[in-house]
Amino acid sequence: MNSIYKVYGTKYDYNTLVELINGYMESHLKDSRIVHTKGVVYAALGLCMLYGGDKDKAKIAALCHDIAKYVPDEKANRYVKRLGLPDYYMNNNNLVHSKIACEIMKEEWGITDEEILNAVSYHTTGRAGMSKLEKIIYLADASEPGRYYPGVDIIRADLEESLDKGCISSLERTIEYLTEEGKFIDPDTLRAVEYLKNEEI
Repeated sequence: MNSIYKVYGTKYDYNTLVELINGYMESHLKDSRIVHTKGVVYAALGLCMLYGGDKDKAKIAALCHDIAKYVPDEKANRYVKRLGLPDYYMNNNNLVHSKIACEIMKEEWGITDEEILNAVSYHTTGRAGMSKLEKIIYLADASEPGRYYPGVDIIRADLEESLDKGCISSLERTIEYLTEEGKFIDPDTLRAVEYLKNEEI
């Protein structure tokens, strides 16, 4: 194992980076969110063992995926403007926290690895053409052991057959839920499920 993870774009060795991220979580996240994050790490590492994948990158992405979950709307909206994101990200922490998390990763620890950043950036919505790591983090977030919601057992069963089947199951459940609630559906989510279904043909 490399002592210096230059591939991440950071000066820190892996263990130090993990410690720094854990320290950041302790001071910025609620206890319940930290418990969830640990569940995502556990699920992500399990999926790496099942389907292959870089477990170190998966752990970093899983640890970081929700670090911006409690950024106040006013500050979040400044990120939206600075990053040139669409207006539907304004006052919408459920969507924008993933984008802000990537900026924090760059600002706090110098992480520039695109695979890790994309896994964090799209962990809520998915997107067309997701990498294996992106699928793993997306599914780990949706199915970690602490998750209890209608359909999660179906998602868990489907992801044991394949990452793509698990992603389709989770994306379709999200679209169904948001439609029933009359809530906005991110275009990336719609494109993701269409892309994956076309891949199956």
